[in-house]
Amino acid sequence: MSDDQETKPTETPKVDEEEPKKEEDDKVKEEESTATFEPVVKLEEVEVKSGEEEEETLCTYRSKLFIYGETLLDKGTGNKTWRERGIGEARILRHREHQRIRFLMRQEKTMKVIANHALDPRIRLEPNAGSDRSWVWSAYDFAEGELEEKVFALRFANSDVATEFKETYEKYQKEMESLLAGEDKPDESGEADEAAEALSGLKTGDEE
Repeated sequence: MSDDQETKPTETPKVDEEEPKKEEDDKVKEEESTATFEPVVKLEEVEVKSGEEEEETLCTYRSKLFIYGETLLDKGTGNKTWRERGIGEARILRHREHQRIRFLMRQEKTMKVIANHALDPRIRLEPNAGSDRSWVWSAYDFAEGELEEKVFALRFANSDVATEFKETYEKYQKEMESLLAGEDKPDESGEADEAAEALSGLKTGDEE
């Protein structure tokens, strides 16, 4: 056999891998589900009231609240200690209708009410021993849903903020004192009684 007649090896044709892959992708797309699912139960939006809708915020101070009293373990023993109630915004609110003023504080994140009492003119903010950035006072508080006498301590970031809070608190106490003095006067129209009744019904959404 001559060299000219020598058989050359035939090349194996390359398989086009792109074409099958494309066909496979198209098939997958065709098989994708386009079904839609409706929820079995539809929940309607519910308006949640905080109990502050009829009030305006007069001031706000970020702080940490403490309460002096018995813990659950010490209940009935008379053993009282300071314990933290929470961190949040301490606010003073005024009711738009009867003008009553109260102190309200909610725990941040949970928004639970941890202090809620009227700015009674008889309340006195006293310096906390060993600290120039906190105040101690006692008040008849309604945070737990019933009126209870409690001792609070409120601590601020620094002494300047603490001083500003005390000045603001006492300013609105005087305003509250003037309001109460006006209600004590003879009132033939009965407006004072209406205001007192409105205050007794004043509560946060947590108490409902």
